[in-house]
Amino acid sequence: MTLLFNWLINAAALYVAATLIPGVAVEGTGALLLAALVIGLVNAVIRPILVFLTLPITVLTLGLFYFVLNGLMLYLAAALTPGFELAGVGSAILGALVVSIVATILHLFVRPDRGKRD
Repeated sequence: MTLLFNWLINAAALYVAATLIPGVAVEGTGALLLAALVIGLVNAVIRPILVFLTLPITVLTLGLFYFVLNGLMLYLAAALTPGFELAGVGSAILGALVVSIVATILHLFVRPDRGKRD
């Protein structure tokens, strides 16, 4: 259930990014859901490896390179997903920033396990 919930949150965050950022374009609901799935897979498989490999440059830039890395992950997801396009790396970085902020806010306000107690 949590995996489905996270996927829908990412799809909603991507929709907000496509609405707000002129360089981010998603063609239809199917492409939006597929793009959210690909973003989740890219972030789960490839991103941890790249975070480890780029740790020295991330430390040298005081963490600012992490924004570039997030943008590159979104750019890779756009390259792998038909119907999801980015105008360039700048729009990918800005789009990744918007997706991260919106997903964090949605996760704070909408939790599937909020009413449960252990």
